[in-house]
Order: sequence, then C-alpha cells, then structure tokens
Amino acid sequence: MGRILGIDHGNVRVGLALSDPLKIIAKPYKTITYNNGNDLFRQLNAIIADKCVEHIVVGFPKGMKGQTTKQTEIVTQFVQQLKEEIDLSVSLEDERLSSVSAEKALILQNVKTGHNKGRIDETAAAIVLQQYLDRSR
Repeated sequence: MGRILGIDHGNVRVGLALSDPLKIIAKPYKTITYNNGNDLFRQLNAIIADKCVEHIVVGFPKGMKGQTTKQTEIVTQFVQQLKEEIDLSVSLEDERLSSVSAEKALILQNVKTGHNKGRIDETAAAIVLQQYLDRSR
C-alpha cells in the first residue's frame, strides 16, 4: 500500500507530510529547502521513491474570500511543473489558515516556533493532508 504525500509549498521551504499506509492519519514528515526547481524535484523524487508515495496533495492558497493571490499563482505554477516532472496524480486542498493552525498547535505542545519555521511548514502540510484524508473517506 502506498502513501499520500502532503506538500505545503513555500518560496524558500517546502513542508511535507505523509499519510500512513492505510491513508487514515497524516503526520508531519520533514521540511526541505531548495536552491532551484531542479533541486526541489530531485529531493521530492527521492522521497516519493523511498516512501512509496502514490498520490500527492498540495496545499492551495487562496485569499480569505476565496480570491486568487500572488501565492496562488506561484503554487499553480509549481503544480504544473510537479505534474510534468513526477508521474503521480495531484490533488489540491484549500490551505487557508493552515499555517496559523499549525503554529497554534505547536505552541500548545510547548514547541517554540520563532526559529523553527520548518516545523510550522511540515505541520501545516499535515493539517492540509489530514483535511484531504478526512474528506476522501
């Protein structure tokens, strides 16, 4: 059984989460930094192969009223590249407030978030992926 990879795309860091093999629970996996698109897709391909990923869910940013933002356009371009570079199906999941929720969840766990932006990114990816998993049942 394969897993689902959740991606919280950012301009500097990409937060990743993985489902369990039964596709019930999402867990933060890691945050990767990258120098360019080739570097990012090389790292993603290695993770996909290593973790037997069979589907990808990308957090899709929208404004609070559902409008397109600059980040929406950046993620749309990333998803187009992702579909060209990686031979897996890709779903989009609304990510509004996922980073805020992630930061609050980490603070409740007494995790300092000031210098630990990567933890916020991977936790946000897990929130988005869990949302997708719950909706898919």
